[in-house]
Amino acid sequence: MARQAFDLAGLVNRSRTGPCFICRMLAGDPAYRHHIIAQDDFFVAFLSKYPTMAGYAIVCPKAHIEDLADGLSPDDYLRLQAVVHRLSRALKQVFDAERIYVLSLGSQSGNSHIHWHVTPLPKGVPYEQQQYHALMAENGVLKFSDAEMAAMAARISTAFEGLEYPLLASP
Repeated sequence: MARQAFDLAGLVNRSRTGPCFICRMLAGDPAYRHHIIAQDDFFVAFLSKYPTMAGYAIVCPKAHIEDLADGLSPDDYLRLQAVVHRLSRALKQVFDAERIYVLSLGSQSGNSHIHWHVTPLPKGVPYEQQQYHALMAENGVLKFSDAEMAAMAARISTAFEGLEYPLLASP
């Protein structure tokens, strides 16, 4: 699937001046609806609305936490990383990925709710189109229909739920 042009400037403006997109999604605001992969009382994993690769997902705590070092206990950080790892395994199954990219972005200037981007790199992508190039919306995004996004989230969710995985206890 070819990438399509994307209004990155508009997204940056919304990220810097609008409400927290994660908190609005969790509050049920239809303008911030995303396709949920998995969630419990502590975390949520969902598909990115602006994917640069199929299966591009985001993992975050449900609480509005803005700083990893000062906002999360070591146990809560490890719980989130266990979700990131489990999601990575599910994405690898569903997409037969060469590698799973994981990174955390955002700042106090925009997208301040901490979150991790977790995305599968398909096998066969030329090296020049991997790594940062593969993740940058400046290079376009993939346009999936709502039905395609729902089906993708369901496939990932099934794989995620099918993985035996001990979750770390709450402190």
